[in-house]
Amino acid sequence: MTVEGLSRIQFAVVALFHFLFVPLTLGLSVITAYMETRYVRSGDETFLRMAKFWGRLFIVNFAIGVVTGITLEFQFGMNWAQYSKYVGNIFGAPLAIEATVAFFLESTFIGLWIFSWNRVSKRAHAVIIWFVAFASTLSAVWILIANGWMQRPVGYALQGDKAVLSSFGALIGNKMAWIEVFHTLMASYVLASFFVMGISAFHLLRKHEVYLFTRSFKIGAVLALASSVLVIVGGDLSGVAVAKDQPTKLAAFESQWNTEQHATFYLLTLPDTKKETNYFQAIGIPGGTSFLSYHNFNSTVRGLKSFPANDRPPVMVTFLSFRLMVLLGFLFVLLSILAVVYSQRGTLDKRRWFLRIMPFAIFLPYLASELGWIVTEIGRQPWIVYGLLRTADASSRAISAGDVLASLVGFVVIYSLLAAADLFLLTKYARKVPA
Repeated sequence: MTVEGLSRIQFAVVALFHFLFVPLTLGLSVITAYMETRYVRSGDETFLRMAKFWGRLFIVNFAIGVVTGITLEFQFGMNWAQYSKYVGNIFGAPLAIEATVAFFLESTFIGLWIFSWNRVSKRAHAVIIWFVAFASTLSAVWILIANGWMQRPVGYALQGDKAVLSSFGALIGNKMAWIEVFHTLMASYVLASFFVMGISAFHLLRKHEVYLFTRSFKIGAVLALASSVLVIVGGDLSGVAVAKDQPTKLAAFESQWNTEQHATFYLLTLPDTKKETNYFQAIGIPGGTSFLSYHNFNSTVRGLKSFPANDRPPVMVTFLSFRLMVLLGFLFVLLSILAVVYSQRGTLDKRRWFLRIMPFAIFLPYLASELGWIVTEIGRQPWIVYGLLRTADASSRAISAGDVLASLVGFVVIYSLLAAADLFLLTKYARKVPA
């Protein structure tokens, strides 16, 4: 394989692995902070034990996951040198702010939270964990501002053989970035709340600390319902933005080959990429694709055939990932509604079939989050910066395919060990009854 092909695979492996940790960090920090705040306000020791139990899992996830993100930034210089040379003046700014401000704050306050139990007041300790949650969110915001610029480049000027930042305000005000921020945060809260509900269900089935885990389940259920609904809202906002700024990605989402006004949305279809058509189309909603894309049933949706073949993303991967992600999103709403109803009515103990489902449901938001990034990044292809720089022109020229292959194998081995360690430790501490 070529340097470019291997670099694509390596970046995908590292990014997808790193994103296994990010959503749980974002969501569980907020849940832990909320529980500790409830303890401070009510004096109920149950909330303190809850905060310590879920906080331990949060720290395990953060400690193992934090190192996996560092290699991503190094790859921009090692594997994607031409990209860094061309847009480093712009892309480097949010990454530098994230590393020197947000990540520094997050790491510092996590250390303070771990080692200041019984050394500061209860109120001060609760404030510290809220700073952890804020810093984690701030870190994600700056990363997504950088990614949002790759999706919709704004605030730049071309000078010679590179793009330079002309408006920092345009960079941080990029609407695509803030839609990504909203959508990613809500998806993270879904994942963390299902994590809490799944582990709580495991203990409730075994009658472990029924009062504590029932309350944990209730907190997770309410957050799950609110965030899963808001994920769909964020998905709608994202779809409208994609229709305007990345029409090829939208066409791949819906396997829309021909340009149509009042374009029909088909619940059941499958793209035939060789013949540039669909194998079948069933259960159509007239004007559905137009409405979802532009909030107007009569809008015109451009088809893939209206774009040069070398400007289209990989259709099959994008289409299937998008459809499965959307299906999981609506499943989360259904499961969250049931969770809220059963927990609020106090009938969880009578719904053992539901409690048996929830531990396995922990893995579904992880899958949905990974699919979301596949849709976002593969759907942008063949551009590394949409409409500005192609991925094929962004890889390094001073390294060989053997160099990339060697590092790829190393990453796979090391990350597999880290994944095993993370799964072992999370399982170990999740199964323990809170002290």
